[in-house]
Amino acid sequence: MPHCVKKGKWLRIRILQRKAKNFRERTMVPPPPEPPSSSSSSSSSATTEDDILDIPLHMIGFEYEVVSGNKVSGHLKVTPQCCQPFKVLHGGVSAMMSEALASMGACLACGLKRVAGIQVNINHFKSAKLGDLVYAEATLQSIGERIQAWEVRFWKTTSSNSEDRLLISSATVTLVSNMPLPENGKDFLKAFRKHAKL
Repeated sequence: MPHCVKKGKWLRIRILQRKAKNFRERTMVPPPPEPPSSSSSSSSSATTEDDILDIPLHMIGFEYEVVSGNKVSGHLKVTPQCCQPFKVLHGGVSAMMSEALASMGACLACGLKRVAGIQVNINHFKSAKLGDLVYAEATLQSIGERIQAWEVRFWKTTSSNSEDRLLISSATVTLVSNMPLPENGKDFLKAFRKHAKL
């Protein structure tokens, strides 16, 4: 292969690498604020790592309202961290919330044993735009010895307890349940019990 062809190919690769780096820098989401240091005055309302039920949901700003073995609900304000490039709620974020809420409820429904999602089926009917408030509710549909099914619905609303809401997505999550909890999973039970009021 002639030297000029190799050089041209190398140059195209470098240009693409530079464009990718510039794109990453332009679209990078700033990191979440640092939690207060232990040297500062401790407040009972400060969130610690032990208080966080689900780190990805915490990172996008999801707030829980109900955590029980037959219903898990909460709300999320649509921010740039959970939007696709068109400034609407990313469908993958809805799928992540679906599995997380259903998994929490399933874990409680089977007596704080390990669960694992095996299928998520989600349908999107409408969009939620940047700044909208989205209310999510997961409800137990079926429970067996090893399998649970949960329905998760998402509404766009003006406030977290508003009756005036518009259904934007609906998901069905199937989970395997009643598996033994691994040693490294026992730490999260403290936060789980606190939120579920156990």
